[in-house]
Amino acid sequence: MRNNRRDLLLVGLIALAKLALNVAFHGSYGYFRDELYYIACSDHLDWGYVDHPPLSIVILKLTRLIAGDSLLAIRFPAALATALTVVLTALIARRLGGGRFAQSLGALSVALSPIVLGNGAVYSMNAFDLLFWALGAYVFVVILTGGDPRFWLLYGLIVGLGLMNKYSMLFFAAGTVAALMLTPRRRDLMQPWIWLGGLIAALIFLPHVIWEVQRGWPTLEFIRNATARKNAPLSAAEFLRTQPMLTGFGQMFVCVIGIAFYARARGHASLRALGWMFPIVAAVMLVGNSKPYYLSPIYFPFVAGGAVAIEAASADALVWLRPAVTGLVAVLSLVALPFSVPVLPVDQFIRYQHALGVKPAGGERDAMGDLPQYYADMFGWEAMVAQVAAAYDRLTPEERQHAVIYVRNYGQAAAIDFYGRRYGLPKATCAHNNYWYWGSGDPDMRAAIVVGGRRTLEDNLADLKGPGRFDEATLAATTHCEHCRPIENGLMIFICRGPQFTFKEIWAQERRFI
Repeated sequence: MRNNRRDLLLVGLIALAKLALNVAFHGSYGYFRDELYYIACSDHLDWGYVDHPPLSIVILKLTRLIAGDSLLAIRFPAALATALTVVLTALIARRLGGGRFAQSLGALSVALSPIVLGNGAVYSMNAFDLLFWALGAYVFVVILTGGDPRFWLLYGLIVGLGLMNKYSMLFFAAGTVAALMLTPRRRDLMQPWIWLGGLIAALIFLPHVIWEVQRGWPTLEFIRNATARKNAPLSAAEFLRTQPMLTGFGQMFVCVIGIAFYARARGHASLRALGWMFPIVAAVMLVGNSKPYYLSPIYFPFVAGGAVAIEAASADALVWLRPAVTGLVAVLSLVALPFSVPVLPVDQFIRYQHALGVKPAGGERDAMGDLPQYYADMFGWEAMVAQVAAAYDRLTPEERQHAVIYVRNYGQAAAIDFYGRRYGLPKATCAHNNYWYWGSGDPDMRAAIVVGGRRTLEDNLADLKGPGRFDEATLAATTHCEHCRPIENGLMIFICRGPQFTFKEIWAQERRFI
């Protein structure tokens, strides 16, 4: 018992160190594009949103009510959720018979994993997605290693909540069922508990399904458009080659051993179901052209299994294996650390990535600047809003009373809603994703501030002036931000007067779910 407590204490210290690392750098860069959008969503609580289910928004709303909406406040739940995945991985290793080394190696591997640290650095549904997959994997391992079949009810609860957080939890559930069918554990499908668990999951997810049905399945439209026009297509080789960069190169070594561990499953033949689960889920994601990071949550049980296998192999002859693998995981993770946590000032980070020969990437079709997308989207928002506010102040008092601020994407809109409070700006009007549902602005519009697309001045003016548009459109400012994505740099801000229409009249054709 004493050794067990010491093992858990060591694991807890690793998880706390990971949490502290994230929290220490939560204020290094600015708000991420999606964080601003999530804050806007939390001001419009609903059973669903065009591009995500509602659970992460409810968590954010509660966080804001309790602690405010500073970077430190809103990012703490994500850091905590990912720290819990460290503990859960160690618990999986323990359930598999792993001792102190297996539990601590599993915990250390996850604590230093780029995808885990990165998702603990910003607020998003992805941090909770990792947690729900880790929870589901732990319960699945408990069931496969002789746990009470009624644990399928808990499994259903986890899957239902996971689906209310992110749709990719469906991959986990489908992978579980397929893996059971390919092993003798298909007998679980003949018992009532797994079906009752499925019913629990379905009932939890039902309110969101109703929301989708009532609106004509907007998320399907979003997914189709994003797949066709936004997400960069990847080959199977590129998808798989990206995995070590996300999970960690040392961690991937442990994972591969873990896959082999489950495939052989000497002690528990039932564990072979997990051996099947990895290729099944990976194949489905490949066929569906999913983003590479969608596969990342599956690795927790394989890290745990690999750690147990390494502990067993190094018990006698291969004593050097433990320090070698631990050193491999630690050293390679520290090299990758600046790419997942903003431990370096931005200029130093740019020099660091150049020294390593790494080119910024984002996973989308848009061009990249000097930073990867997840960092670039933390820059430029406050300065853009200040320029919009300066244009707004040039309106007459009567015009300001009935002004519309129209922008092209939810990042710009959410930034105006968040930072614009200090300038007295009205809420932004935007037809992108869930903003389209939140309204078309003042129906008695007298003037508008329009943030144009990245086109020529002539093209922007042609779009704004003329019959059915505005009588007058004047360029007020052009944005400039050094480190943001190119699509957010050089935006033209226009003051438009004499509207010959209302946005409500054209709102249906403005809708853009992507």
